[in-house]
Amino acid sequence: MELSIEQPALGQVRVSNELKKRGIFISPGGVRCIWLRHDVETFKKRLKALEAKAAQENLVLTEEQLRALERAKQEKEAHGEIETEHPGYLGAQDTFYVGTLKGVGRIYQQTFIDTYTKWLRSSSTIARTLWWRPTCLMTKCCHSSKRTTCACCGS
Repeated sequence: MELSIEQPALGQVRVSNELKKRGIFISPGGVRCIWLRHDVETFKKRLKALEAKAAQENLVLTEEQLRALERAKQEKEAHGEIETEHPGYLGAQDTFYVGTLKGVGRIYQQTFIDTYTKWLRSSSTIARTLWWRPTCLMTKCCHSSKRTTCACCGS
């Protein structure tokens, strides 16, 4: 387990080979079985275990460990995952055309999501009010740490 956390980027075959060099004979399947027992069978879980151990024991990470953490962070960002620092830091907005009602006009659904809290606001509007903007960006939202009255939901 120690080697797996020290070098989280190694797969089960490489861990098995490294342990053989140290005089410990275990098959790659045996490594995987131990990883499953300790819930560190994936690269992400081994990284989390490394971060937890480093925080708990105040360890200084090696260059290789830092590279592995950086690579994982880049993979997250490449898949659309973004780290935000606080509520209101970054939001996502989308407009969806719903249809047309006779006598009313075009109907749109407009959605705003705060990426930190995953808080969502959605409203339906007609064409002449299409450029609705989320008021949470201009005020401190009730979902922030300051807990003031929210202009968007009134709570």
